[in-house]
Amino acid sequence: MSSRTRARGSKRAAGVHTVSIPRQRGRRRAQPFVIVFPESPSLTREALGFIGRALWKGRRALAPTALALLAFAVTGLLHVMAWWSSLILAPLAAGPLVWLAVMQVRRPGRGAVVLWRAGLALLATFTAAWAALAAGFGPLAGPLDLVWLLMWIAAQTAWLFVRRSH
Repeated sequence: MSSRTRARGSKRAAGVHTVSIPRQRGRRRAQPFVIVFPESPSLTREALGFIGRALWKGRRALAPTALALLAFAVTGLLHVMAWWSSLILAPLAAGPLVWLAVMQVRRPGRGAVVLWRAGLALLATFTAAWAALAAGFGPLAGPLDLVWLLMWIAAQTAWLFVRRSH
């Protein structure tokens, strides 16, 4: 067997291409041909690729999850870098309730419309209040992590129901 085709026991990193030059048979003056093929990916890379493709495929359904994680990270950074930002965020918690009152005066609704508006206003008010408290005291302080988890579950569930109905 030629030394060009035999593996020498050298270790290569995952993803490195293997070059194979097969042994020539027949005419010795013929030009050699080279076969290049990638090595098989590792099990970790396969698993991460599967998870990544699944998340990309369901990216619209997981929008509240992405926003919840972003809010968690941003409030953590605000707490570390500028705790006083909670004093700016606190008055914004009343915004959704003002929106609900204005909408009921301008475009009165009945039944399910009022319930959806009230539910969204309540969730947005809780979210803004949580953001103000998390920026001031930290997202993991006291029960704020549990409140974040419950709001994330509520928002994700509502999002899935709203997406199915349209």
